[in-house]
Amino acid sequence: MGKEKVKHIAIAGNIGAGKTTLTGLLGKNYNWKVLYEDTTVNPYLEDFYADMSRWSFNLQIYFLNSRFQQVNEIREGNQTVVQDRTIYEDAKIFAPNLYEMNFMKKRDFDNYISLFELMSKFVQPPDLLIYLKADVATLVDHIQARGRAYEGKINLDYLKKLNEKYNQWIDGYDIGNLLIIDIKGKDFLNNKEHLGEVIEKIDATLFGLFPIE
Repeated sequence: MGKEKVKHIAIAGNIGAGKTTLTGLLGKNYNWKVLYEDTTVNPYLEDFYADMSRWSFNLQIYFLNSRFQQVNEIREGNQTVVQDRTIYEDAKIFAPNLYEMNFMKKRDFDNYISLFELMSKFVQPPDLLIYLKADVATLVDHIQARGRAYEGKINLDYLKKLNEKYNQWIDGYDIGNLLIIDIKGKDFLNNKEHLGEVIEKIDATLFGLFPIE
């Protein structure tokens, strides 16, 4: 795949995996447009972590709408975009996890999935999905280090179950090209070698002798 054909790079990973950091760094390195996950102005996020049962459906609908708008913006635009988290993670990981942990009622979950399935007919998968794989201990360290007040309320069991679902989803990911990066012991922001290793892998995948088609 030539550089002119690459349009959508997506960064996937659990809470605390470093998606936002890597998204920004890759955008700067490749001069890609960056689309971040909407957390700073999200009207439900803080309430959700305080009371998951009450706000789970509202939060997931908000994210679904936000990311659907992003993927439409990507496909209608003429720039290569790197996106912080995908629409698939909401439907394949977060919503099912909330339902299975009894934080979302069945009628709300069924309604959510029905809406996602309708939207997915209009969504194309990213040209390349980069999955930031991490163990729970690494995720916890990252969450504590960035010190967001609302994330201090995250249930550890919730985080563990999310990680299990992420790994299951990636094991069966077959809708596009995939690059898995193990982030244990990596510091992309402060260690140029660590970032360089990721960039080399992306270059080889997208623009190497045997790039993705």
